[in-house]
Amino acid sequence: MLDKILDEAKAIQEEIVKHRRTLHQSPETGMNLPNTSEYVKDELTKMGYEPQSVGTSGVMAVIGKGNGKTVLLRADMDALPIPEDSGEPFSSTNGNMHACGHDMHTSMLLGAAKLLKKHEVEIEGTVKLLFQPGEEVFKGAAEMIEHGVLENPKVDIAMMLHVGTGMPLEPGTFSKPVKGPFTATSDTFRIEIKGKGGHGAMPETAVDPLVPAANILLALDSIKAKEIPATEPVVLTTGQVHGGTAPNIIANSAFLEGTLRTFSKENREKIKNRIVEIANGIASAYRVQAEVTFRNGCPSVMIDEDAAQIFSETAAEIVGENALIPFDTLLPGGKVMASEDFAFYTEHVPGVMSFLSAGDARKGFVYPPHHPKTRFSEEPLYKGASAYAGFALKFINSEY
Repeated sequence: MLDKILDEAKAIQEEIVKHRRTLHQSPETGMNLPNTSEYVKDELTKMGYEPQSVGTSGVMAVIGKGNGKTVLLRADMDALPIPEDSGEPFSSTNGNMHACGHDMHTSMLLGAAKLLKKHEVEIEGTVKLLFQPGEEVFKGAAEMIEHGVLENPKVDIAMMLHVGTGMPLEPGTFSKPVKGPFTATSDTFRIEIKGKGGHGAMPETAVDPLVPAANILLALDSIKAKEIPATEPVVLTTGQVHGGTAPNIIANSAFLEGTLRTFSKENREKIKNRIVEIANGIASAYRVQAEVTFRNGCPSVMIDEDAAQIFSETAAEIVGENALIPFDTLLPGGKVMASEDFAFYTEHVPGVMSFLSAGDARKGFVYPPHHPKTRFSEEPLYKGASAYAGFALKFINSEY
């Protein structure tokens, strides 16, 4: 069966490209994606599906006889608040940009939906096609789960693709999934420092929050260097420090914001506790108050061993063994410090995630995702669609 999928996908490549360019020109951000979700529903309806709205802007379509296993195929639909500077003739002009390739993901899953419709009589089980908002804000997957996408029927396995660009890889190359954590956890922290404002010429009458803020910033950098084994990947970045309004005014307050990424639950909790302890300790020494808050937490995507095997077999059968590249040949340990809210699904069901190269740095696709000049090659869109559809068919008809 799978030997036909790639040819069938290639035959609808122009249609998948049309989806991608339409979505790329009108990107929406966050959880509220009215135009994007309406477009997806309209296209699914044209194919013969009966798409359902899920939560704020999610869309799900179901196909199959329902007599066996259930697989969830997921694509994210949201963009980023980045003015586009890619130079593409179909660039966005509304101040947002699909700089992470979610328009590619949505288009590939629409392509897979059309392929699966063609093979509907062969699907004994159930395939759920889920188009999700809010990945970039780490809220979409949790909302989809709350609205029951993993139930009725219960999902047995979940799969997603993520396009990449700016790396020295031929378009159409897949990363070979490996059991264990693939993406990092993500936590955003904010440290509010409350002092007492005053005149810059009379510091003794005030309590300056900027000096403790500076000391907290420096102390946080020591956590990775002095408290975590060098063999364990951790990123602790303070991205914002704000305080003060004029050179001759002692500020009343200041704040720091940053992000924490790790693959270990133990390190995640240890570092969060140390951020609080360091902030409070330094604040006390400087007679100010510190308040630490964490938000937008996201766990690691955990790749299941069987799911990884099914995906690898599917990709090899569809596009060839040579198109599967072990990620540890590109990145240490084969992991990425970026985060992905597909992780919420893998907390509940076995899952797999693979990167699909969509832009060779050696051929002009030099900018990484989340950059205003990011460009993606549309060449491998049909391969992504075939991998989505092929994975579902292989899992449902396998002994796993």
